[in-house]
Amino acid sequence: MPHTQVKYGPTDALLVVDMQNDFCEGGALAVAGGNALVPGINAEIAAARTGDALIIASRDWHPIDHVSFVHRGGPWPVHCVQDTPGAAFHPDLDLDDATLRVSKATAFDADAYSAFDGTGLAGYLRERGVTRVIVCGLALDVCVRATVLDARQAGFETWLLESLSAAVDPDAVADCRAAFAEAGAAVMP
Repeated sequence: MPHTQVKYGPTDALLVVDMQNDFCEGGALAVAGGNALVPGINAEIAAARTGDALIIASRDWHPIDHVSFVHRGGPWPVHCVQDTPGAAFHPDLDLDDATLRVSKATAFDADAYSAFDGTGLAGYLRERGVTRVIVCGLALDVCVRATVLDARQAGFETWLLESLSAAVDPDAVADCRAAFAEAGAAVMP
Protein backbone atom coordinates (compact mmCIF):
# COMPACT_ATOMS: atom_id res chain seq x y z
CA MET A 1 0.00 0.00 0.00
CA PRO A 2 1.49 3.40 -0.93
CA HIS A 3 2.39 5.86 1.77
CA THR A 4 0.05 8.80 2.33
CA GLN A 5 1.98 12.01 3.03
CA VAL A 6 1.49 13.37 6.55
CA LYS A 7 0.52 17.02 6.92
CA TYR A 8 2.95 18.44 9.47
CA GLY A 9 2.69 21.41 11.77
CA PRO A 10 4.82 23.06 14.46
CA THR A 11 3.50 20.78 17.24
CA ASP A 12 4.71 17.67 15.38
CA ALA A 13 8.00 15.80 15.50
CA LEU A 14 9.17 13.39 12.81
CA LEU A 15 11.34 10.78 14.53
CA VAL A 16 13.53 8.81 12.11
CA VAL A 17 14.80 5.76 13.99
CA ASP A 18 18.27 4.29 13.43
CA MET A 19 18.70 4.77 9.67
CA GLN A 20 22.37 3.86 10.07
CA ASN A 21 24.76 2.06 7.76
CA ASP A 22 25.02 -1.03 9.99
CA PHE A 23 21.23 -1.52 9.81
CA CYS A 24 21.03 -1.15 6.03
CA GLU A 25 22.10 -3.70 3.41
CA GLY A 26 25.83 -4.34 3.63
CA GLY A 27 25.93 -3.45 7.35
CA ALA A 28 26.78 -5.60 10.36
CA LEU A 29 23.13 -6.04 11.37
CA ALA A 30 21.34 -5.34 8.10
CA VAL A 31 17.55 -5.22 7.80
CA ALA A 32 16.28 -6.28 4.37
CA GLY A 33 14.81 -3.27 2.59
CA GLY A 34 16.60 -0.68 4.70
CA ASN A 35 18.22 1.15 1.79
CA ALA A 36 14.93 1.30 -0.08
CA LEU A 37 13.33 3.32 2.74
CA VAL A 38 15.62 6.32 2.27
CA PRO A 39 13.80 8.12 -0.61
CA GLY A 40 10.44 7.88 1.14
CA ILE A 41 11.89 9.03 4.45
CA ASN A 42 13.58 11.93 2.66
CA ALA A 43 10.19 12.96 1.23
CA GLU A 44 8.77 12.81 4.75
CA ILE A 45 11.65 14.95 6.07
CA ALA A 46 10.94 17.52 3.34
CA ALA A 47 7.24 17.59 4.30
CA ALA A 48 8.15 17.99 7.97
CA ARG A 49 10.46 20.90 7.14
CA THR A 50 7.71 22.55 5.09
CA GLY A 51 5.33 22.22 8.05
CA ASP A 52 7.89 23.61 10.52
CA ALA A 53 7.93 20.33 12.46
CA LEU A 54 10.85 19.18 14.54
CA ILE A 55 12.99 16.52 12.83
CA ILE A 56 14.82 14.01 15.00
CA ALA A 57 17.16 11.20 13.98
CA SER A 58 17.93 8.60 16.63
CA ARG A 59 20.94 6.35 16.45
CA ASP A 60 22.55 3.47 18.27
CA TRP A 61 25.86 4.87 19.47
CA HIS A 62 27.59 1.99 21.23
CA PRO A 63 30.97 1.94 22.94
CA ILE A 64 33.39 -0.69 21.61
CA ASP A 65 32.55 -3.30 24.26
CA HIS A 66 28.80 -2.71 24.57
CA VAL A 67 26.83 -5.20 26.68
CA SER A 68 24.50 -6.04 23.77
CA PHE A 69 27.33 -7.56 21.70
CA VAL A 70 27.66 -11.34 21.44
CA HIS A 71 31.21 -11.33 22.84
CA ARG A 72 29.81 -9.68 26.00
CA GLY A 73 26.94 -12.17 26.26
CA GLY A 74 24.40 -10.06 24.38
CA PRO A 75 22.16 -11.04 21.46
CA TRP A 76 23.67 -8.89 18.67
CA PRO A 77 26.84 -8.84 16.57
CA VAL A 78 29.08 -5.80 16.97
CA HIS A 79 27.23 -2.86 15.34
CA CYS A 80 26.95 0.93 15.42
CA VAL A 81 30.17 1.47 17.35
CA GLN A 82 30.71 5.16 18.07
CA ASP A 83 32.58 7.09 15.36
CA THR A 84 32.72 4.18 12.91
CA PRO A 85 31.30 4.13 9.36
CA GLY A 86 28.70 1.58 10.47
CA ALA A 87 27.31 3.97 13.08
CA ALA A 88 26.97 6.82 10.56
CA PHE A 89 23.57 7.72 9.21
CA HIS A 90 22.82 6.38 5.72
CA PRO A 91 24.75 8.68 3.36
CA ASP A 92 21.67 9.50 1.27
CA LEU A 93 19.48 10.43 4.26
CA ASP A 94 18.63 14.14 4.03
CA LEU A 95 19.63 15.32 7.50
CA ASP A 96 20.64 18.95 7.86
CA ASP A 97 22.21 20.93 10.70
CA ALA A 98 18.77 21.63 12.21
CA THR A 99 18.07 17.90 12.63
CA LEU A 100 18.21 16.86 16.27
CA ARG A 101 20.40 13.79 16.64
CA VAL A 102 19.63 11.57 19.63
CA SER A 103 22.19 8.95 20.65
CA LYS A 104 21.07 5.90 22.62
CA ALA A 105 22.69 2.86 24.23
CA THR A 106 25.85 4.84 24.91
CA ALA A 107 26.75 3.23 28.27
CA PHE A 108 28.90 0.09 28.38
CA ASP A 109 26.54 -1.79 30.70
CA ALA A 110 23.02 -0.92 29.51
CA ASP A 111 21.16 -1.38 26.27
CA ALA A 112 18.45 0.95 24.99
CA TYR A 113 16.13 0.29 22.07
CA SER A 114 13.84 3.30 22.33
CA ALA A 115 14.87 6.83 21.36
CA PHE A 116 13.23 7.84 24.66
CA ASP A 117 15.26 5.45 26.85
CA GLY A 118 17.67 7.48 28.95
CA THR A 119 17.88 10.34 26.46
CA GLY A 120 15.60 12.98 27.99
CA LEU A 121 13.74 13.19 24.67
CA ALA A 122 10.22 13.21 26.14
CA GLY A 123 10.94 16.24 28.32
CA TYR A 124 12.62 18.05 25.46
CA LEU A 125 9.63 17.47 23.17
CA ARG A 126 7.22 18.74 25.84
CA GLU A 127 9.35 21.87 26.30
CA ARG A 128 9.12 22.48 22.56
CA GLY A 129 5.31 22.10 22.59
CA VAL A 130 5.29 18.86 20.59
CA THR A 131 2.06 16.87 20.95
CA ARG A 132 2.34 14.37 18.07
CA VAL A 133 5.30 12.11 17.22
CA ILE A 134 5.47 10.46 13.78
CA VAL A 135 7.88 7.50 13.74
CA CYS A 136 9.61 5.58 10.92
CA GLY A 137 12.87 3.73 10.32
CA LEU A 138 14.67 0.58 11.48
CA ALA A 139 13.91 -1.90 12.72
CA LEU A 140 10.13 -2.03 12.98
CA ASP A 141 10.13 -5.00 15.36
CA VAL A 142 12.96 -3.76 17.59
CA CYS A 143 13.88 -0.07 18.03
CA VAL A 144 10.92 1.38 16.11
CA ARG A 145 8.54 -0.72 18.22
CA ALA A 146 10.17 0.38 21.49
CA THR A 147 10.16 4.02 20.38
CA VAL A 148 6.48 4.00 19.35
CA LEU A 149 5.44 2.38 22.63
CA ASP A 150 7.53 4.79 24.72
CA ALA A 151 6.17 7.79 22.83
CA ARG A 152 2.65 6.64 23.71
CA GLN A 153 3.62 5.95 27.31
CA ALA A 154 5.02 9.50 27.50
CA GLY A 155 1.60 10.79 26.44
CA PHE A 156 2.26 11.83 22.85
CA GLU A 157 -0.18 11.18 20.03
CA THR A 158 1.90 8.67 18.08
CA TRP A 159 1.78 7.57 14.46
CA LEU A 160 3.88 4.83 12.89
CA LEU A 161 4.62 5.17 9.18
CA GLU A 162 4.68 1.44 8.47
CA SER A 163 5.63 1.69 4.79
CA LEU A 164 8.69 3.72 5.81
CA SER A 165 9.83 1.08 8.31
CA ALA A 166 11.20 -2.45 7.90
CA ALA A 167 11.37 -5.37 10.29
CA VAL A 168 14.21 -7.77 11.07
CA ASP A 169 11.57 -10.52 11.21
CA PRO A 170 8.63 -9.83 8.86
CA ASP A 171 6.61 -12.42 10.79
CA ALA A 172 6.74 -10.12 13.84
CA VAL A 173 4.89 -7.24 12.15
CA ALA A 174 1.43 -8.49 13.11
CA ASP A 175 2.45 -8.64 16.78
CA CYS A 176 3.85 -5.11 16.49
CA ARG A 177 0.58 -3.84 15.03
CA ALA A 178 -1.35 -5.44 17.89
CA ALA A 179 0.96 -3.85 20.48
CA PHE A 180 0.62 -0.45 18.81
CA ALA A 181 -3.17 -0.72 18.70
CA GLU A 182 -3.30 -1.71 22.37
CA ALA A 183 -1.10 1.29 23.25
CA GLY A 184 -3.28 3.66 21.23
CA ALA A 185 -0.73 4.40 18.50
CA ALA A 186 -1.97 4.88 14.94
CA VAL A 187 -0.46 2.72 12.20
CA MET A 188 -0.39 4.62 8.92
CA PRO A 189 0.24 3.00 5.55
